[in-house]
Amino acid sequence: MDPVIIVGAGPVGLTLALALARQEVPSVVLDEGSGTDEQRLARTAVLREDTAALVGRLAGFPVAEAGFRWAGWRSMRRKQVMRQITFGEDDPALLHIPQHVLTAALRTAIAAEGLVKMSVESRLDSVEQETAGVTAHTRGPQGTWWRGSFLVGCDGPRSTVRKLQDIRFPGRTAVERHAVAALRTELPWPGQALLHRLPPWRTSGPSVAEVTARPLAEDLWRMDWLLPPGKDLVTPDLLVARVRETLAGWSGGTTPPYELLDTGVHTVHHRLARRWRAGRVFLAGDAAHLLGALGTQGLDEGLRDADNLAWKLALAWHHGPHEALLDSYQVERRAVVAARLRATDQALPVLRAGGLRSAVPGSSRGHDALLTEGHLGRGALGAPGTYADAPLAPPRAESSVEVGTAVGAPVADVRVTAEDGSAVALRDRLGRGALLVLLIAPGTVVWARKHWVTAGIMPRLAAAVTALPHRAELLVAESYPGAAAHTVLLIRPDGHLVTALGGVRPADLYEAAEAALGGPRATAEAAASRS
Repeated sequence: MDPVIIVGAGPVGLTLALALARQEVPSVVLDEGSGTDEQRLARTAVLREDTAALVGRLAGFPVAEAGFRWAGWRSMRRKQVMRQITFGEDDPALLHIPQHVLTAALRTAIAAEGLVKMSVESRLDSVEQETAGVTAHTRGPQGTWWRGSFLVGCDGPRSTVRKLQDIRFPGRTAVERHAVAALRTELPWPGQALLHRLPPWRTSGPSVAEVTARPLAEDLWRMDWLLPPGKDLVTPDLLVARVRETLAGWSGGTTPPYELLDTGVHTVHHRLARRWRAGRVFLAGDAAHLLGALGTQGLDEGLRDADNLAWKLALAWHHGPHEALLDSYQVERRAVVAARLRATDQALPVLRAGGLRSAVPGSSRGHDALLTEGHLGRGALGAPGTYADAPLAPPRAESSVEVGTAVGAPVADVRVTAEDGSAVALRDRLGRGALLVLLIAPGTVVWARKHWVTAGIMPRLAAAVTALPHRAELLVAESYPGAAAHTVLLIRPDGHLVTALGGVRPADLYEAAEAALGGPRATAEAAASRS
């Protein structure tokens, strides 16, 4: 069968290629550039725990060592500290990493992956679809025709794929602008991210409404200044003045030594493609959505697109058309991103407005709480979305029970025993194309696997797993948040909880697995949406 064509060689496209390769699906990545990336310290990504783990396991790369986890979070308004948060192992911070470091790690992994072909200096200019596949043409030194089973546009905000498919991309332009600088210096809060609203000093230009400082590693920092509305030019002199006066404001009036390493202007747009699928063509990442105001993590959402789409394309590639399953990609991911965009667009007028509204008692703390949620990946502005109401969610069975993870949400990363007897992290078993069935069995860790694998409910559960409509792996854990002994969790290949059952219920487990693969319910809903 023909490979999957991936247009765009940014982090989302490269992640998708590696995710497909892990499930034995070949791909061709069409890279418009030369195959190298400019080193820009002022262009960074903020990743949640599970997306950082996704990149780590796909690239075989210690992402946590290459990035930096904040030791704490501090928010201020004028001279008042509004909130302080200290992070630890039980409550880890988001990971902040230069985007070129992330991309380089993915490229290195792909260079050693036989199932991924990179084609540099290949600019897409046409796409043709037939019943059995997709044909794409590129121009450039190696201009040629490419034949694929599916095509995924990961080619950024100005996506050629989206334009060729005549997909609208409505939304708002220049929602916010930020002047950005990466520098080496020492701040009074080493290792802690800082959000400072209405700082008491004035710059050589308009008053600073908001400045954020995020530690990159040791004494490296990224700083963002919210710019006033308009298109005023940010000159080098103005940016240097802001750097000096901000550092002086945080350091008792004297500017500490610093080295300016990189600068830029970051413009935030909010847009959402009308469709994310057109037959055998899909959109992902910035080609499908743009968001980023109030700390929302755009690249993180793009990586989630790749993770969601990869196992569905792999199943269709190996086993033939699964239209309801492929349709669910748009339904699930577009709904999550749309909800974040709505929440952010509703919060922006409140947070950015002045006058009487900002003088209401308690409003400052409420505004600070919203901003903190966005920057720390929590709440309506920042928390990862769930797929509880998506077409792949099974109907609730009588044996269904509640655990610490909501149905459709990413599962917690607990230690599990795999079928070969090895003890691994649950996240290490994700992305292999298999469903995961996790039994909560306290006490098993003190016994050799050979003693409990044939005892109690294990033989019946093993038989039920073997009978499922798709390949599944049986895992055992000592505990899981909120789960009682003998709870059985069914988990999708991308790590989202399908259902939790109280005990071994083969019929209910089968029905849930069938639904998660685009079974009768999903098929009916997909047909209705296309009619």
